[in-house]
Amino acid sequence: MKIGNTDFGEKPLFLAPMEDVTDIGFRRLCKRFGAAMVYTEFVSAEALVRDVKSTVDKLTIADDERPVGIQIYGRDLDAMVEAARIVEQAHPDVIDINFGCPVKKVAGKGAGAGMLRNIPLMLQITREVVKAVNTPVTVKTRLGWDHNNLIIPQLAEQLQDCGIQALTIHGRTRSQMYTGSADWTLIGEVKNNPRIHIPIIGNGDIHSISDVEQAFNNYGVDAVMIGRATFGAPWIFRDLTPIGCDNGVPVYPEPLSADEKIDVLEELLAINIERIDERRGIIHTRRHLASTPVFKGIPDFRQTRIAMLRAETADELTSILERCRTIVGNS
Repeated sequence: MKIGNTDFGEKPLFLAPMEDVTDIGFRRLCKRFGAAMVYTEFVSAEALVRDVKSTVDKLTIADDERPVGIQIYGRDLDAMVEAARIVEQAHPDVIDINFGCPVKKVAGKGAGAGMLRNIPLMLQITREVVKAVNTPVTVKTRLGWDHNNLIIPQLAEQLQDCGIQALTIHGRTRSQMYTGSADWTLIGEVKNNPRIHIPIIGNGDIHSISDVEQAFNNYGVDAVMIGRATFGAPWIFRDLTPIGCDNGVPVYPEPLSADEKIDVLEELLAINIERIDERRGIIHTRRHLASTPVFKGIPDFRQTRIAMLRAETADELTSILERCRTIVGNS
């Protein structure tokens, strides 16, 4: 599949844009493990226009993480257009518009998934952003506001008519937040609509090889985007990407050992500390340590997990991880 002039090959896996998760250090790890496309944390258009430093810092991208997309969100037309122009100066491969974030502080104010309740404004913003920049513009959204408003089949055509070059669909409504199961049938309906000619990227509940194969084979999407399953597991892209075929059957690499995975987590900690500072680097890594599947199933792990999340120095946290390495090795 292609977005603009960027060719991702067949059946690529993308890292979803996630606030407080897809910083530059984590993106580069995911890229190293095979993510075909990575995205920044989402960027507030209003904050970017006001030149808020913490927001501007999110525009920093590295050559070794390309292709990379920068995602913006907002509800004000002029701010979104100006933000897109500012973002273009960072030279991303894609500018993505977030019409899917369901959290109250975003959707409740009419941005993100809140735009699903104001389709005329959503389409106006999309058209004007496309016109304002030369970088390919894409959109990420959901099935609709709730199950009484599953508008994505019609909305996909309308967004395509605005000039976007790819559409990512999360298979939930805004009212679902992240509960229940993602509904891929409507994603497949959009993809199989003969009037749709842009790439369709499917997102939601991708955890395993079978999930990926079903997404491509049953629903026909052009790419699969992985979100929460990457927490504490940037190697998931390696695990879910075939390295060849045997009589037409995909062959996957041997999974990393627990020892190798702990090495990656320690590397992520070191990256975050170097990039920010010790205290904030540790805090930034906690989400991954709390969510990593590496320690799943270890008996009586609760107290160790609490200690891990309370650690205040790199030496203390690394010492805990090394004890976990021994526990995993003996389990």
